Amino acid sequence: MQYHVIYDGNCNLCVSLVQQMENLDQGNQFDYIPMQDQATLNQFGITEQDCQWGMILIDTENLNHRWQGSDAAEEIARQLPVADSLVELYRKLPGLKWLGDRAYQQIRDNRYQWFGKRDTTYYSPYPIGCHVSPQS
Repeated sequence: MQYHVIYDGNCNLCVSLVQQMENLDQGNQFDYIPMQDQATLNQFGITEQDCQWGMILIDTENLNHRWQGSDAAEEIARQLPVADSLVELYRKLPGLKWLGDRAYQQIRDNRYQWFGKRDTTYYSPYPIGCHVSPQS
């Protein structure tokens, strides 16, 4: 599967996490769209208000299959090597998913105060439609 990751390109934490994903994935499974690129987001019917609820992950094979906020973070983690079983355990432990959702909301709502805001929007070297062939 291939995915579009919509992230806050002005958030230091968000950009750092996207850069880590870029290093791990090298454009094989994920491409990246900053929330500030409204022209591209319009292609998916995503508004600025939609982005206020957090990062968005879109399945490129079924554009209606989307995750947002902590659900998007979990789904991204599930796609990374060895994290799938950790996510499943996290989802099964009573109360942990609820705590994770609340923690995500706090970070989302306070990200600029806690981690800072960039002066310029970060655009990934793996933009939408720029998938790399998997390495053998």
